[in-house]
Amino acid sequence: MENTKHKILVLSGKGGVGKSSIAVNLAVWLSTQGKNVGLLDIDIHGPSVPKLLNLEDRGVLPEGDKIKPILYGDTMKIMSIGFLLQNQTDALIWRGPMKHNVIKQFVTDVSWGELDYLVVDCPPGTGDEPLSIVQLLGFGQTQNEASARPPADADGAIVVTTPQQLSVVDVKKCITFCRQLNLPILGVIENMSGFVCPHCNNRTDIFKGSGGKQMAEEFNVPFLGSIPIDPAIVIACDSGEPFIRFDNQSPVAQALKHAFEPLLRPDATSPKSKEIHNMRIAIPVTDGKLSAHFGHCQQFAIIDSDPETKKLTNTEMLTPPAHEPGILPKWLSGLCVDLVIVGGMGQRAQQLFAQNNIDIVVGATDNTPQELARLYLTGQLQCGQNICDH
Repeated sequence: MENTKHKILVLSGKGGVGKSSIAVNLAVWLSTQGKNVGLLDIDIHGPSVPKLLNLEDRGVLPEGDKIKPILYGDTMKIMSIGFLLQNQTDALIWRGPMKHNVIKQFVTDVSWGELDYLVVDCPPGTGDEPLSIVQLLGFGQTQNEASARPPADADGAIVVTTPQQLSVVDVKKCITFCRQLNLPILGVIENMSGFVCPHCNNRTDIFKGSGGKQMAEEFNVPFLGSIPIDPAIVIACDSGEPFIRFDNQSPVAQALKHAFEPLLRPDATSPKSKEIHNMRIAIPVTDGKLSAHFGHCQQFAIIDSDPETKKLTNTEMLTPPAHEPGILPKWLSGLCVDLVIVGGMGQRAQQLFAQNNIDIVVGATDNTPQELARLYLTGQLQCGQNICDH
């Protein structure tokens, strides 16, 4: 692992929260950013990575005195116990020491080469496998050992939960696990945070509350974002296609990207990076400029920006769902939008955006979306009167 720059563990205190899907999509997204990525599946009893990437029929081969990982594309290497099973239905009835030895082999005896990122998909809970990988990757050991310090090139853990309290209670133990082992927490992702209708893109909360965000605030750790539910995820998983590629323009894919972007920072564990996150700005557009009425625009410009450097990092033009009361705030919330810049907006719409934790700037004048976003970031945006009076 001395040739690995960054190590990210994907953890959860509870099964069934979509942890493996998050790990796979994170690894694939990092590889699309030009990074050399390793994906290590240490779920010994229920490996999911081979299925999620349609690699179930692949087997590993020796490479000198090492094990050659499975290649996925040009810049991603994968290892899983699933590649070593003669039959995918075989059960591994192993105790802790045997699991530790296999995970150690995956770390030391696989020819990973030089990696920008190693993403580790851990099984649920705080048992043998997570404990083994934390120690093998060189993170701090226990709070009782004064010498325990994570190495400078190590990142830490992403903790995945779903909104309901049953999940949050178990996942809180995962955060405690990280702190007892001096494992930095990069942030919390709340998965399955709402259902996105495939026909109108309207979002309905299946589980009450926002347990992931509340948990992050309670433990004073970064909240990376909420990922909604989409029926197409089932199709993508069953076909072995990462959803971030399967439907790149969907609210789920956009939310995944928004959650992953802070992890590209050179020092993702510094206190400064916990306070400063990329900002996502939405601007209604008609004929290339700010639309007079946000509810009847042709498209929304979804602009990612870095408030620290005051630069725009990415712009995508998305067609909104048909305008009905309450739909656009939920749709933009599903895209993880932080701020909407509009010419005019009624009081009821402003209340709905506030309920979805989206800030609003009203009274912007005619301009291109990129220029409006730039002016806002530099504090030069001049706003006039709200042109909507209802």
